[in-house]
Amino acid sequence: MRLLVTGGAGYVGGHTVRALLDAGHDVTVYDNLVYGHRETVPCELEVGELADRRKLDALFARARDASRPYDAVLHFAAYAYVGESVAEPSKYWRNNVAAGLELLDAMRAHGVDRLVFSSTCAVYGPPTRLPIDENERKAPESPYGESKLTFEQVLHSYATAYGLRSVSLRYFNAAGARPDGSLGEDHDPETHLIPLVLRAAAGRSPGVKVFGTDYPTPDGTCVRDYVHVDDLASAHLLALGAMETPSACLTYNVGTGRGYSVREIIEACRTVTGREIAVVEGPRRPGDPPELYADNRHIREALGWTPHYTDAEAIVRTAWAWHARQSIH
Repeated sequence: MRLLVTGGAGYVGGHTVRALLDAGHDVTVYDNLVYGHRETVPCELEVGELADRRKLDALFARARDASRPYDAVLHFAAYAYVGESVAEPSKYWRNNVAAGLELLDAMRAHGVDRLVFSSTCAVYGPPTRLPIDENERKAPESPYGESKLTFEQVLHSYATAYGLRSVSLRYFNAAGARPDGSLGEDHDPETHLIPLVLRAAAGRSPGVKVFGTDYPTPDGTCVRDYVHVDDLASAHLLALGAMETPSACLTYNVGTGRGYSVREIIEACRTVTGREIAVVEGPRRPGDPPELYADNRHIREALGWTPHYTDAEAIVRTAWAWHARQSIH
């Protein structure tokens, strides 16, 4: 297929681009490089803003004029810092929703009717039951989660009115790196637990802070579902084949179905690295539910998706290979 990947210079987008290329697809990345990394893009790169309709139109038209029109779009481009979204909601609504509408309307104008959307478990908010399935109530607690849920709702209305086909993938905690250490998680600022712990193990930070040790969980710390980024990439490839029905508008959780606590992740990092990691315990952060992990039966049954990485140490081992390689270079 001929594919356009927005946000393909980022973390999950970048891993998915490599999986698409490995599967023989023809890929163009569209990214503004605010958080993405030019040097990690192994294919055609078009630098631009999602809100730039003129540039999007030119990109779609150029592909069509070359007799290589895009078959589908994989849409990763979004701002994704929960705390920042609370402080700067305008930034999130403009980029994650308003700019996304420019993409959808450019697709309509150029006859591209398939989209795979990078969504999030943040659309749920505090769960009423565990594991979390796709029918769980939607009560996001941040503008980030609200913006993702709103865009899912946009996709439903575009399916009804315009025949747009889409698959929304609600990620749980993306983690890990390419097993060969060639691509990993490189955010600035970094907010995800595993890279923060591994930075401490590598001596690039003094330690890791644990927010809350009095949760109603086995060891008092938060429990989350960590899904390897390559498993997320494989879900996107399967989603591309799931839009055969006209006006399909599908939604799937993407998680392992198992949760690991903060303490368990830190211990897994100690085991993999063989290093001591200093821990500073602090109070809970507002809005952190005790436990979040996926019911992934829907995507397993409908798409045949199965996570390859289900063990915390296996996920951490891939991430550490990337961190070790950065230390060498």
